[in-house]
Amino acid sequence: MFLVKRVNFNKTIIIKGLITAILLSCFIYLSHFSIEIKLLNSILGLASIFMLLTIPRVSLVIAGFFTGIFWFYWIAFSFIYYELIYLIPFVTIAFGLIIAFLFFLIDFIKRPIFRAFAIFALTYIEPFGFNWFKLELLFIDSYFDTSKLSFALIIMSMFFLTRKLKYKALAIIPLLFAINYSEPVKIEEPNLKIYMAKLSTSQNIKWNQRNKLNIIDRNIDEINYAIDNGYDLVVLPETAFPLLLDKNEFLMDFLKKKSIKIDIITGAMSSDEKGYYNSTFHFSNKKVKIANKVVLVPFGEEIPLPKILTDLINKIFYDSAQDYSKASKPTDFNIKGYNFRNAICYEATTDEIFQNLNETKYIIAISNNAWFMPSIEPTIQKLLMKYYAKKYNSIIYHTVNKSENLIIKP
Repeated sequence: MFLVKRVNFNKTIIIKGLITAILLSCFIYLSHFSIEIKLLNSILGLASIFMLLTIPRVSLVIAGFFTGIFWFYWIAFSFIYYELIYLIPFVTIAFGLIIAFLFFLIDFIKRPIFRAFAIFALTYIEPFGFNWFKLELLFIDSYFDTSKLSFALIIMSMFFLTRKLKYKALAIIPLLFAINYSEPVKIEEPNLKIYMAKLSTSQNIKWNQRNKLNIIDRNIDEINYAIDNGYDLVVLPETAFPLLLDKNEFLMDFLKKKSIKIDIITGAMSSDEKGYYNSTFHFSNKKVKIANKVVLVPFGEEIPLPKILTDLINKIFYDSAQDYSKASKPTDFNIKGYNFRNAICYEATTDEIFQNLNETKYIIAISNNAWFMPSIEPTIQKLLMKYYAKKYNSIIYHTVNKSENLIIKP
């Protein structure tokens, strides 16, 4: 009899954790399948916070493990192109364990009020500088605001629901203040005809030298199409030209000549005495401006660990390759009188790239999502860009290889 009760107890613990992880992840998968119902997302978001406040510690750890996998399983896909396929299950489990540890800390002090404060504190924690685990995203397509204050009010509301009956009625008060009553900010779009190139180059052929000429020809076809159809600007994705573009004099001269007829934004690599850069090139009236990436992807473009560990990891897994170099500050492009802030992939989902926008509210973001396809990665990226577009009242023009181009407004 005791054994049966113990088995049922363990099952209940696991089920509670799994349900919580599903609730925390629903908004991503619903958006992935173009189901964005505000009422549904609002209810699921509130339910997930309520579960985080009430489930046992072991269930919290289980919830964290599965949440980490549901959100970030796709990150391991990039190891295919480094010929490190054997690491995929280990990397996937590692992300589950990282989030599980964070959820374990939520109940580090066994006091309900501490757990509420700890859940809010999670919104400030970025493991190894990776900031894509944002609990505020639960409400990005809901009736609630996504500010820190609103998230704190939602936690307070759900906390009251966990208390004695006489306190439960108080839950409605903070919830009312967390609702987003404001209309979306309307920003006047630039009076430019912008062509966002539609490219779908698989990662396994992108850097193969045998395919270089075909890829370059395809890029040029896109530029010629934009010129022939009277566009003011053509935008190609991150590393659309899979080479050190600044070192290719013939191609640089060719694109400069093309820029007499149209402004060209394209991703490519560049280099100098400091190292190699993931860059954006802006060609305009035979001139070129290069914007190097400011915020590098943790463990993708840089290893955020002490140098001795960084060198060891690069030696073991990346044939002693060095981390990418980076710029010290974001770059703006002036395109026919309009200022655009440059953002390369991960940058468009960080606060750093949106700071000190000053004269512009326009972001040109370029990405290469071929590393992670097929997966939910483009969906999480889109949701994060929605979050930052709202936060900074900006319009993001996102041109992507291997997934859908988007214009994201506040």
